[in-house]
Amino acid sequence: MAGVAFHSTELLVIFLAVSSFVVNSCPPSDRAALLAFKSALHEPYIGIFNSWTGNDCCHNWYGVSCDPETHQVAEITLRGKSEDPIFQRAHRTGYMTGFISPAVCKLPHLSSLTLTDWEGISGEIPGCITSLPFLRILDLTGNKISGEIPRDIGKLHRLSVLNMADNYVSGPIPGSIGNLSSLMHLDVRNNRISGPIPGCFGRLYMLSRALLSGNQISGMIPSSLSRVYRLTDLDLSTNQISGPIPASLGKMPDLSTLNLDFNRLSGVIPGSLLTSGVNNLNLSKNSLEGKIPDTFGPKSYFMVLDLSYNKLSGPIPRTLSGTSYIGYLDLSHNNLCGKIPAGSPFDHLDASSFESNKCLCGKPLLNAC
Repeated sequence: MAGVAFHSTELLVIFLAVSSFVVNSCPPSDRAALLAFKSALHEPYIGIFNSWTGNDCCHNWYGVSCDPETHQVAEITLRGKSEDPIFQRAHRTGYMTGFISPAVCKLPHLSSLTLTDWEGISGEIPGCITSLPFLRILDLTGNKISGEIPRDIGKLHRLSVLNMADNYVSGPIPGSIGNLSSLMHLDVRNNRISGPIPGCFGRLYMLSRALLSGNQISGMIPSSLSRVYRLTDLDLSTNQISGPIPASLGKMPDLSTLNLDFNRLSGVIPGSLLTSGVNNLNLSKNSLEGKIPDTFGPKSYFMVLDLSYNKLSGPIPRTLSGTSYIGYLDLSHNNLCGKIPAGSPFDHLDASSFESNKCLCGKPLLNAC
């Protein structure tokens, strides 16, 4: 009887151990979704998928993280440029081809999908991605992804980071983007996005960075952007944006970087921009006219002030010499006239900052007044 009891106890221990492993492993459905996701991708050099073996995808599967309580897959983080030892051993950055399988949408608790800098991943963003209710981070930077931003992207109410820079994404910015009430970081630089900036951008109250440069965006800058009070960095450069610069942009409390260069903007420079907290201001290569507002003062501080390649006229404002600091100033290629003021910041600038104007004179130019 003692032997039977010992045998029963041993079986119970084994049963409990197996049960504990099953409970603490990722669900079979999550494992199947990951393997389907993997099968759509080909990574020939680093071997990042070599660890995707065994039944427990929560344990030592490279780039996969699970919720510690539910053991469901929560994050997929695969970066083609990394300091991870697996890249150092290969002595190279990553390269991956294939596409993003819709199987990723079968991970119901996925909160972060980062698939960046693989250079060769193509195809479209699966439309079903908008069905992931817990998704907070979607970062697909540095690939060859094409197609449009999913039309109902606004369903992702928890999304705080949307990055798809350096791809081939085309089409308009969907109007539903205004429903992303948690969005803090938007980066769609260097794509083929076209059409106007939706007026609903003004509802993105948590947004701090909006980087949309290097696209084919047209239309006017919506004044509703000035309602995004947390915005610190706005980059709309190298697009086809036209019309005037809204004066309300100069009243945004946290805006420090405003890049509007390489567009088709017209009208005058709002004086509010030069008295605001913006300290990196690039309005170059547009069709801005009129005088440079004479609104500078001791509180004016600019790391960069670039007004070059416009149609600005009149003199250089004398109040510009009363600013607290200007690190880089470029007024070249305009229709400015008169004597270049003396003193700071003009005494540390070279002639290239003033060349190709109508009738500017004085140092550092060679032509005397």
